[in-house]
Amino acid sequence: MRIGHGYDVHRLTEDRKLILGGVEIPFEKGLLGHSDADVLTHAVMDSLLGACALGDIGKLFPDTDENYKGADSIMLLKEVYKVIKNKGYSVLNVDSTICCQSPKLSTYIDKMRANIAEALECDIECISIKATTEEGLGFTGAGEGISATAVCLID
Repeated sequence: MRIGHGYDVHRLTEDRKLILGGVEIPFEKGLLGHSDADVLTHAVMDSLLGACALGDIGKLFPDTDENYKGADSIMLLKEVYKVIKNKGYSVLNVDSTICCQSPKLSTYIDKMRANIAEALECDIECISIKATTEEGLGFTGAGEGISATAVCLID
């Protein structure tokens, strides 16, 4: 068994969709990035790649490659899973946390869990997603960005 940890952060900006865990969330701002900037899915991918000592998503999907401009991060997660599956690994569980002041995410979490579970070919019960505010502190508390962390266990 191997453990991996992932972290991602993106700035909130006008004229972008807010995508978290493959779910489009109605909000006046979205996350700025080369792909769809889905910080949750990016953190999950980095945790899986880290568990296998394969670097991070920037290595597999560089932001200098126009093929990944606007990319759907759930599709990228499926590609990461193919890589680790080809190395003989399967996902035992993923535990993640999204940090943002707003919007409230509780009504979207089960769909995020389902999207990630499907991409990783595992049961939804193996995917945990939590959301928290930062009580108005730091860049996430000020509404400047959203961050996410993820820890995975693979076998």
